[in-house]
Amino acid sequence: RTAERMRDSLTCIFPQIDEIEVEDNQKHWGFIDYSIKNLISFLPEEIANLEQLQNITINSQLSEELNKTIEKIKVLNRKNNNLQNKIEMILQTEGLAVRQLPQYKIEPDVFEKLRKAINNNKILKGTYHNKERFLEPLGVIYGEKIYLIAREKAKGDGIYNYLLHKFENLKITDKSYERGNFDLQEYANKSFGVFQGEIYDVKLKFSPEAADDAEQYNFHPTQKMKKDENGNLIVNFKASGDREIIWHVFKWGKYCEILAPKKLREVYKNYLKENLEKY
Repeated sequence: RTAERMRDSLTCIFPQIDEIEVEDNQKHWGFIDYSIKNLISFLPEEIANLEQLQNITINSQLSEELNKTIEKIKVLNRKNNNLQNKIEMILQTEGLAVRQLPQYKIEPDVFEKLRKAINNNKILKGTYHNKERFLEPLGVIYGEKIYLIAREKAKGDGIYNYLLHKFENLKITDKSYERGNFDLQEYANKSFGVFQGEIYDVKLKFSPEAADDAEQYNFHPTQKMKKDENGNLIVNFKASGDREIIWHVFKWGKYCEILAPKKLREVYKNYLKENLEKY
């Protein structure tokens, strides 16, 4: 009787609810004509946020997927006649800075194959740097470039990064593999960007002129920050990817100094020397 009262109270509010036939010897009620979509709405600001994300996406296929999602959301909100005008107004008043980002051509079905292979633990076959490879896909990491994270048994049990746009004839095989306890986020957190290698205990010092700006940065998930008595910001974190670390340090110019480790300081000095010699 309690269940019937609950059902009746819902059908009074939502007359679209009806009994659904299911072969499990239990009673089910629901929106059989999918009228629940009328209960969902999106603010113009929310849709504009998605369109902004689409504009900054560096991969054309992902941009196309985002566009399809946005159009589906707009269909759900088609009763709002002024929706598109409001979205346009938001986009016109919130611009994006010009960014120098690479645009890599990746076939539209590649992401579908990757997701299917990962979900079903199937080995991928494809040509990479003119060599046929059999890979055990573990995930995808997005940065300025898009990387497939995978094992390649021919190279041992290590985990490697592969530039996704460099694959040709990528196919799913019928061979299975064991994913194990691999954690993609934990793997990604080991590096400053996407490159994996020796892990450094990094210590950076930002001068007082840049300290407030640097304090707003998320350099790495392991970071710890504190200001010293002179107003310098000291940032500590553990990560690999020496090249990506020094590239970021270079962006801060004279306002950032590598305090530790000594090996990373030497890598940075050599990098500066190599480039200065060209001039």
